[in-house]
Amino acid sequence: MAINLQKGQKISLNKEAGGTLTQVKLGLGWDVAQGPQEKKGGFLGKLFGGGSGGESIDLDASCIMFDGNKQPVDAIWFSQLNSKDGSIVHTGDNRTGDGDGDDEVIRVNLAKVPANVVSLVFTVNSFTGQTFETVENAFCRIVNADNDTEVARYNLSAQGGHTAMIMAKVYRHNDEWKMHAIGEPASGRTFHDLMPAITPHA
Repeated sequence: MAINLQKGQKISLNKEAGGTLTQVKLGLGWDVAQGPQEKKGGFLGKLFGGGSGGESIDLDASCIMFDGNKQPVDAIWFSQLNSKDGSIVHTGDNRTGDGDGDDEVIRVNLAKVPANVVSLVFTVNSFTGQTFETVENAFCRIVNADNDTEVARYNLSAQGGHTAMIMAKVYRHNDEWKMHAIGEPASGRTFHDLMPAITPHA
């Protein structure tokens, strides 16, 4: 059964998965927050589709690879969907948050992550500039890609005036992979804007 993480919590992915994890998926999801009008009128579809009177929210997931000196090695985001070494693949940009389940997925082949990379920091940011006041039910989760079993989930309750969130870190420690639920608000349209806030967590 998947563990529900609290902010700041660290876990061993192998221990939670009950064995060695080689390939994982980090799924990120969110919904457009419903105001009183939407709840009464039920025109959520217009919001998601960007129809009259509503806007969709284009949140973007990114993964930044860091070495042991907290220096960025590579970044995976909507403009570069594959890491240069081939170990990490972003499955593509979702511009609405529509539908159930993961809105964006980043696949990581842990066995292929280069030895000099010690941490992977996952972020989500609002490319369109809307704040997290318009977002609800945001989460990130780690799934064992070999059997599609959820290993850990981190639900974010932090709504506010920020436009980005440093979600979580997957990192090496004593020859095993661990996960750290970060959940720190930040501001920026792409991960480039977030680097000063991301680096201390690397």
